[in-house]
Amino acid sequence: MKARRRRLEKYCNALNCDTLVTFEPENLFYLTGFWGEAIGILEKGGKTTIIAPELEAQRAREDSINCSIVTSQRGGLVSSLASTIKKKKICTDCQNYSIMQSLKKSIPKIKQSSEPFYNARIIKDSEEIRILKKTSSIIDEMFDLCTQAIEKGRRESELQAFLMAFANANDLFDTGYRSTLNPLIIASGPNSSLPHAQVTKRKFADGDMITIDLTLRYKGYVSDATRTFGLGSISKEAITVYEIVKESQRAGLKAVRSGETCASVDDACRKIIEEYNYGPHFIHSTGHGIGLDVHESPNISAKSKQKLKKDMAITVEPGIYIPKKFGVRIEDSLIVKDRASVMHKFTKDLIVI
Repeated sequence: MKARRRRLEKYCNALNCDTLVTFEPENLFYLTGFWGEAIGILEKGGKTTIIAPELEAQRAREDSINCSIVTSQRGGLVSSLASTIKKKKICTDCQNYSIMQSLKKSIPKIKQSSEPFYNARIIKDSEEIRILKKTSSIIDEMFDLCTQAIEKGRRESELQAFLMAFANANDLFDTGYRSTLNPLIIASGPNSSLPHAQVTKRKFADGDMITIDLTLRYKGYVSDATRTFGLGSISKEAITVYEIVKESQRAGLKAVRSGETCASVDDACRKIIEEYNYGPHFIHSTGHGIGLDVHESPNISAKSKQKLKKDMAITVEPGIYIPKKFGVRIEDSLIVKDRASVMHKFTKDLIVI
């Protein structure tokens, strides 16, 4: 935790600020070890304070690491913050307009920026990597369960319920990602042609390609992996597309190494798919950073100017989507080293059930 706070302080100082204030639960957790409804304050020298409502204060005391806890009325957190740090040069990740306007009245030297947190969190420490590897290993177990649980007549929603029960029993939970109504992506047949398909009550049928995207959180950290299965008598085109995506993903993983650009990884994946004339059907970027958020820096896309650095955690997930017919995506989460250190061991060979 001391090393994290030193990194945060360095990036805060780079913005000509001496105090860092977080309202976001992910950043609060990164700073303090406590995930909840509260405000975190990092001052010069690593002094860390949590301002929490009474209903969260005891948890904050138990979960946080080397923090002072200040209690406040639930509606009075902002005024407590203002009285605590009014003479400081503040950088905050607060995105609430009304709160920012209120703070500016009492703290003229306040700056809104999430950069210190993004810059600090982009490189994972050994404990974060350990947790991500554990998350990934449980996700691999869930893919193995899919080979037993997928059958004709079973609904997408039924498989989701089955998998989430296993996940929860193993301390993996929904990420709460706001762009979806479901904890998982389970997309069969024509639904698999939608990269972010919502889970439906559609029954699995002979010939389906079934995309299973498992994005789950363990001890705060998110791992993200996708496998696509076949059911029964799948078409020659589906087999061909699967092998192209597999080759594309292999090329992307091979391109991953510290010092290379994010764009070069996207390019490696995209070139393979374009060579087979499926370029227009690869309709998203190749990957993204993972950690305390589902999607965080860096962005693995053609437009990205970032370079990969040792101990970044990213995904590589090329896909081909044939509208109203089927889609195929293969995704791994990995740690950037001299090469890709892939955290998932479940096979990427096509499994037809």
